[in-house]
Amino acid sequence: MDHTDHNDKIDHTFAVCAYKDSPYLEECIRSLKRQSEPSKIILCTSTPSAFLKEMAEKYDLPLFVREGESDIQEDWNFACANASTRLVTIAHQDDVYHRDYAKAVKACWEKYPDTSVFTTDCVIIRNGKAQRPGLIHFVKKILRLPLRLRPLADRTRVKRMALMFGNPIICPSCTYNLELLQRPLFDSAYKFALDWDMMWKFAGQSGRFVCEEHPLIGYRIHDGATTKACIENHRRSEEETAMYRKIWPEAVVRFLMFFYRGAYSAYEK
Repeated sequence: MDHTDHNDKIDHTFAVCAYKDSPYLEECIRSLKRQSEPSKIILCTSTPSAFLKEMAEKYDLPLFVREGESDIQEDWNFACANASTRLVTIAHQDDVYHRDYAKAVKACWEKYPDTSVFTTDCVIIRNGKAQRPGLIHFVKKILRLPLRLRPLADRTRVKRMALMFGNPIICPSCTYNLELLQRPLFDSAYKFALDWDMMWKFAGQSGRFVCEEHPLIGYRIHDGATTKACIENHRRSEEETAMYRKIWPEAVVRFLMFFYRGAYSAYEK
């Protein structure tokens, strides 16, 4: 069967960023293949290997290889550049996506065509099992409350209200409207706080933030995750302090970081 005409009508791409040979990549791809609403899927990497070539061939996916040293920001921009659609989800290789994620993306843009960023809640997966929501998960829900005001969520002040005390937006749950946002999409001096920094910048641009509080992704935490590595080398603390300094006076920054250090300890347990 020729799917060319049908695929040309699809306006959403899952761009899977693959790094080395993740044991979770195939599960991620399968979750994207099982979507109830069809989307395009591409595989992008800066660490080509026989394993990635095999995965691309097995699931009939285009494989794009970026030359040069691996860098999370450059890898994400490369993924966006190789997507042929207006809407792009940068899918993280360790995570899994609910079968109705793409359906929710379509419904979002049908109702709010001026959406610049779509995001959802998540389920935390640790050691292969879904975890009960903890305090940090609850706090992030509270911080996202301004985005529940969808008729007002096209205003910079409302969007930034959700980002003033931290970044509650789950990066791999996001779909970006490349027609509304700056290009290249990611342009930050940070590594860990890259997504927070960019969300703050996106909030200052035109477009609406839409948050679907139903958990539509499974977010995996494991020892090899970038998040955990950043905590261990203290980069997270340094970069989040710098982000707070963009938003708050120094006295408030010290107060907020006191509580955040406790959150790091809870994360590592």
